[in-house]
Amino acid sequence: MFSHVMLGANNIEESREFYDKTMVVLGARQGKLTLNHDGHTRYVYFINNKNSFLISEPINNEEASHGNGATIGFNATSTQMIDDWHAAGIEAGSSTPELCDPPGIREGGGVQLYLAYLIDPSGNKICAMYRIPKS
Repeated sequence: MFSHVMLGANNIEESREFYDKTMVVLGARQGKLTLNHDGHTRYVYFINNKNSFLISEPINNEEASHGNGATIGFNATSTQMIDDWHAAGIEAGSSTPELCDPPGIREGGGVQLYLAYLIDPSGNKICAMYRIPKS
């Protein structure tokens, strides 16, 4: 459904270091440096051939801001991958968002999900999710 997701970053290099450590756990390569037509720095993380995730300096030269109520979710292939992703984020200086439970199972609508949440260096809430197969 989506071609890409892009988040603004106030300190692009701090954000690159954070995402290099967390995205590799989910199977992405380290961010590839690109510049837009105005010279703003971007890092692209390819998840697969159809979708990409990017961080960028805001092109309007204003501060990046996070969305209240917004979350970017990344697919994971196991609960261990999520635990490793969360640990990499904490090690990179992140924290678990206020009011979010630690990594674990959430149930609702007949579905079990294993989720973990982090806050990136610019204040964006991100999530890794694994859909637990029905037995």
